[in-house]
This record gives sequence, structure tokens and C-alpha cells, in this order.
Amino acid sequence: MAVVQASPVFLDRDATIEKGIALINEAADAGAQVIAFPEVWVPGYPLWIYGAAGWGDEAAKRGFAKLHEQSLEVPSPACDRLTRAAVARGVDVVVGINEVSGGTLYNSLLYLMADGQVAVHRKLVPTHAERMIWAASEDGSGLLVLDRPYGGLGGLVCWEHWMPLTRFAMHAQSELIHVAVWPWGYELAHLGSRHYAFEGRCFVLVAGTYMPASAVADSFELREAMFAGSDPEGGRETMLTGGSGVIGPDANWLVGPVHNEEVTLYADLDLAHASRERYAMDTVGHYNRPDIFDLTVDRRKRSQISWLAGPDHMPVAEEALEVGP
Repeated sequence: MAVVQASPVFLDRDATIEKGIALINEAADAGAQVIAFPEVWVPGYPLWIYGAAGWGDEAAKRGFAKLHEQSLEVPSPACDRLTRAAVARGVDVVVGINEVSGGTLYNSLLYLMADGQVAVHRKLVPTHAERMIWAASEDGSGLLVLDRPYGGLGGLVCWEHWMPLTRFAMHAQSELIHVAVWPWGYELAHLGSRHYAFEGRCFVLVAGTYMPASAVADSFELREAMFAGSDPEGGRETMLTGGSGVIGPDANWLVGPVHNEEVTLYADLDLAHASRERYAMDTVGHYNRPDIFDLTVDRRKRSQISWLAGPDHMPVAEEALEVGP
């Protein structure tokens, strides 16, 4: 398994995708079967929302427009390039993206499977100031655990790891490998990720971005505002410090966490470890009380709007108009 801790080419979708393909190839060469990238890695996390959130802020509007322009549509030719890379190398890739659908942006996880399967999970509830950028998922259709040859593969975005019912819905789908994406791996992110591993008795790939301040051009007018949302430990040199790693189903770190460098982390997983840990506690099995607790998850696909056309939706003239000279 591989966790990519790298800087995107900030606000440049195509260049970030090209870098991502190179990193996929590098991890595949190293023998990785699953490759995880951080939250909204394509084309980067809009840190400025914590420092430039004023009503009618023209600079923030221009920043949003740039992010919208450089976000990834699924499907699209840009998305296809990533899909082809995963298929060509026979690897499963999970990457955080700014997803654009119509005029709306979503904080999404993009699953690109070795067999060509493509799936998307949209963050259920954007956190705090994120709601100015991203819409909430319209439905629960993205609460997926994909059936892979090695076991169930799933993932959640950032503070979704503190939504108890969401966690249970994922655990109930026999998730074995979980991708936990964050802007960077800070203390609470590690707490949430380790708890998830322990509660779900699964492996957790913690993916956080490493992004030096030099990755954001001096000419970007919201550059200073981005420090308001950056890791304070990075000072003026590093906006996002990484903090990636791999956690076992007993909540102990197998690899990492690693900060302050661009690196791909690798782990060989003993998949039977998850079964051994369920001996003491199986959250959705013998350590559950379905006679007391009942959870219903609605995964029906919905859209933002439904058009109901009646008989008078498109009125037709009783007599056709004559067209011509």
C-alpha cells in the first residue's frame, strides 16, 4: 500500500494530474496495490477561506472562480487520464478532488480501480468555512465500500470521521482498507484516524498534503490569506506539513506519521491482522446490539432538481405555422 504525501501544482488541474500519474507509476513500480492521495489534492485545498471570507470579497470571488475553472469533472478527458493510469498499472487509486458538477463544487473522493471501475464519494457535510466553497452531497450514494480482490476498500473525508453513523455505515460494509484524507495530518486528524481503525478493525491510510509556501505563487492575490488556514507548525515556510501514515486495526502506527517532506510512504499489510483484532471486538458483529439499535442508510441517487412535465409543458399550436417565403 502507498500513501502519497506531495504538493499539488496549486490551482493547475492538468499539471497536478500529470504529477499524479508520475507518482502512480512510481508507486506501482514499488509494488503498491492501493495508492492514496490527500484531500482535494486536485488541484489543491483552498486555504484562503479561513483568511478571506468577507461578504462580497472580490478577491475571494476571483479565487473561487479560479478553483472552479481548475476543478475536475467526472467523467471528463482529464479524469480519463487518471483512470487510464490506474488501469495500465493494475492499481487501485483513491484521490481527493475538487469535483465540479454544473456550477457546483464538491469535496470528493475519486476511486479509480484497476479494472476500470470509477466511483465518487462526495463529502456529506463540508466543515465550517468550507460551506462557502463546497456543497453538501445530495445523497448517500457515495457511502461505498468497493469489493476488491484483497477486501473492502472505502474512504471518508476529514471531519466525516467524527460522524458516528457514517462510520458505522462504512464498518457494516466489511471495510478492510480505509483511506482517510485530510488537508494535513494534525493531532485531531490522527486521533480520528486511529479511532476509526480501532472501531472498524481495519487498516487506515492517512493521507495529508505536504505543500511548501513556495508552491503558491507570489502573484496569487490570496496567498497571504492562505496562512490563516495553514498548519501553524509550518511557520512561513510550509503551509501544509503532511502528517501521513498507515495505521493498523489495533490503532497502532505501522508507518509514520511523517511531516515536512514530500514522500510516498509504503506499507506491507498483514490482512489477517484485522480478523485477529475482531476476536475482542467486532463493532457490527458480536459487539453490536441490533435488537436495540437500528440504522437505516438511504443510498438512493438524487439530483438537485426533478422536472415533472405535465401535458401542458410544451404547448403545441393547433395549426402549424407556415414557414417560408
